[in-house]
Amino acid sequence: MARKRTYLATFALVAALGLTAFLWGRQADAESHVLKGSKEVVWKDFLGVNAQFLWFSPERYQKQIDRLKALGLEWVRLDLHWDQLETAQNQYKLATLDELVGKLQQNQIKSVFYLVGSARFITSAPPLSLYPDQYPPKDPNVFANRMALLSQRYPSVDAWQVWNEPNLIGFWRPVADPAGYANLLTVTTNALRAVNPNKPVVAAGMAFFSEMPNGQTMFDALGALGLASLNTIISYHPYTQLPEGNDPANLDFIAKTTQLNQALRNGGVQTLWSTEWGWSTYKGPKDAQDIITPQAQADYVVRRLALMSAMDYDKIFLFTLSDLDQRASVRDRSYGLLDIDTNPKPVYTALKNFLDISGPKLTPGDPPAADALPDGLFSIGWTRTDGRKLWFFWSALGGNAHLPGLASATLYDPLRGTQTPVSGTDGLTVPVKSNLQILLWE
Repeated sequence: MARKRTYLATFALVAALGLTAFLWGRQADAESHVLKGSKEVVWKDFLGVNAQFLWFSPERYQKQIDRLKALGLEWVRLDLHWDQLETAQNQYKLATLDELVGKLQQNQIKSVFYLVGSARFITSAPPLSLYPDQYPPKDPNVFANRMALLSQRYPSVDAWQVWNEPNLIGFWRPVADPAGYANLLTVTTNALRAVNPNKPVVAAGMAFFSEMPNGQTMFDALGALGLASLNTIISYHPYTQLPEGNDPANLDFIAKTTQLNQALRNGGVQTLWSTEWGWSTYKGPKDAQDIITPQAQADYVVRRLALMSAMDYDKIFLFTLSDLDQRASVRDRSYGLLDIDTNPKPVYTALKNFLDISGPKLTPGDPPAADALPDGLFSIGWTRTDGRKLWFFWSALGGNAHLPGLASATLYDPLRGTQTPVSGTDGLTVPVKSNLQILLWE
């Protein structure tokens, strides 16, 4: 699996938790953000994870599946590489995939598979290219035929995704080609729907916000080509240096995502996913993502999850379930919730704490009334299935929040796994930290 990304911005980042306020924006009068979801969130339907099960033995990936199920989650996104499945024209290696699909059925795991990379017999790569799989196929109809064959063979797969990140050179050489991808998507969507007209088809997840090297965006180009008429699920991969954006002086993730999602909806998109997002705990040498600690990965993931839960996505997939071995790039080896031996990393534990506190389903709610809040506050209110109220909140600046309408509540820190009863005769004064806190009250 070759996954090459170019981040939109880089800056010095020291990721010790005690310095987080300094790291991600200690500007005066920082803007606060109050979000409110527009629909209920059922975690097992909303949150999935990417998984590279074919990299592991069945015994090892069964342990990974067990860890996933312990989180209360049931959706996975899996990568299939055409050149590995069809090693020569009409010569297939599918036994391990057959076993995997059977295991997913046995474990009642829902799946979206994406096929990417040209097989050697059909690649448009020039002779002796070092990256033959990173070029599109000479004939997109051959790719469409192979995806249709996979759909026929594996009817239990819940959705099929057509390619991956075609706006990056690492997946579509020599340059991003909206018309070329539009053709591939069109013929493949038609082929998949000929097999099963009701099975969801997902367009390729676009890297970042679909930017291309020429300054345009793939989404704008595909929209101009009329791709909305295909009515596929649309997806992108909003990797950023921080959960709130790339630049600590301009935390624009909410604004940028809200604008893009609204534009996509206005353009006719019915179903909108994010099929990758996350952070790696690689130790260097320095790559596009800044080097962060395992504790910072945990901090970032639950902050971003809190944000995305209240934004206009129908489903999101965290990258990724398990760390990988040396076949992956140095950075790509360390995005996992689990280490290579299936042991939970701090991010897994923080995520489990977050989901346990939230319960299986949230409905939009309001944060508690406050007469004093710190600057730079991120604030999201929810209601649990038991009727109790939840408040997700954090601020790089720290400080205190005074909540005059509450006499008692429980304060949770999913990063540290703590819960603290708080009470007061003149309302509650709650400490605000730079990492996510969750307040629960009647």
